[in-house]
Amino acid sequence: MPSSTFLRSWRRFLCLLAVLVLFSPLPATHARADPPPALMLAGRWQPGLDPAACWVSEKLDGVRAYWDGQRLRFRSGRPIAAPAWFTAGLPARALDGELWLGRGRFAELSGLVRREAGDDRAWQQVRYMIFDLPGEEASFELRLRRLHEVIAAAALPWVQAVPQFRVDDEVALAATLARVVAGGGEGLMLHRADARWQAGRSDALLKLTPFLDAEARVVAHLPGKGRHAGVLGALELESADGRRFRVGTGLSDAQRREPPAIGSLVSYRYRELTAKGMPRFPVFLRVRSPGAD
Repeated sequence: MPSSTFLRSWRRFLCLLAVLVLFSPLPATHARADPPPALMLAGRWQPGLDPAACWVSEKLDGVRAYWDGQRLRFRSGRPIAAPAWFTAGLPARALDGELWLGRGRFAELSGLVRREAGDDRAWQQVRYMIFDLPGEEASFELRLRRLHEVIAAAALPWVQAVPQFRVDDEVALAATLARVVAGGGEGLMLHRADARWQAGRSDALLKLTPFLDAEARVVAHLPGKGRHAGVLGALELESADGRRFRVGTGLSDAQRREPPAIGSLVSYRYRELTAKGMPRFPVFLRVRSPGAD
């Protein structure tokens, strides 16, 4: 039988161990994630609005990236593993923009920014396209001027302002949209020139695309038939309001072999909603990168 001295020592050891476990910091993997940053979100352009009151830019098919003055983050708040040199010269103030490789290269960009370690060679092709100064107390007209000053002071070739321009009327806006889409672009963004910065969705920022688009969560993989036998046939999606529907077009062969994960958020486009509120002719666009807009 153990001696009383041994038992007392053992009890003291257990007490000390319990204290150490209780007050030791959690490993990094259990650290609480940062909350999503407050960002402006785009509404949808409606016919009859005056485009002459807005600054217009191309809707870039990139990954939205928020610089909080110290770190580059997704819209979700998660950090982006960009190489140190990519962010080293960014200013100590908030920036809102898109990481962009060019038209039609979203899938390539999405794969790059999801990696836990930055790929220096691949990141050398990425541009950080800035379109706003979050939290700035001024109209977009004035924010745009300050934005150019901030970018000029940073003097980083890969940090650029999203080109902004004006149009006279809806006819000119429609012609611009047609030209952008014909060149492989997604659509247009319109910032109301006199609008002050505000977090959330409003008419201060609007998007114009040839199709309606939305996001939904993947809830099931449906097997393919015929030429798609043995791979994915369609995704079953669930919208934020609980509507479920299937999307089988727009998926590449690679995506059919390795479909978007259950629970992932994807974008799709459609013509209109049916009388029952279901998207008509939905087409898969892409898996949304964490924080993408």
